[in-house]
Amino acid sequence: MLPKLCNVILFVFVSALMGCSVNKELVPTGGSKADGTIDMSYEVGAFEDPKVNLAAAQENAAQRCAAWGYKSAQPFGGEQRACQAFNGYGACMQWTVKVTYQCLGDLPK
Repeated sequence: MLPKLCNVILFVFVSALMGCSVNKELVPTGGSKADGTIDMSYEVGAFEDPKVNLAAAQENAAQRCAAWGYKSAQPFGGEQRACQAFNGYGACMQWTVKVTYQCLGDLPK
């Protein structure tokens, strides 16, 4: 009986370490009309496995760019991560993830 209980406890512990899959939405958090960039961000915990709807993020960025007079937007490079909270051992427990989008098309004069 004891080996089975140990297996169950081990399974629960390993499952907890693997993290939970969570839906995250990139929301506008900054940008520059003059540079034609939109910063889109989300926050994620250390044990979360983020699932990001990139099509929705693309649409949101394009709408922001259109409000400034640009035609469309596309992701500009990869993502940037910044730690927002550390635990007592120095490990990051909360991240902000930022993706910058470049507005495309000439800005009206």
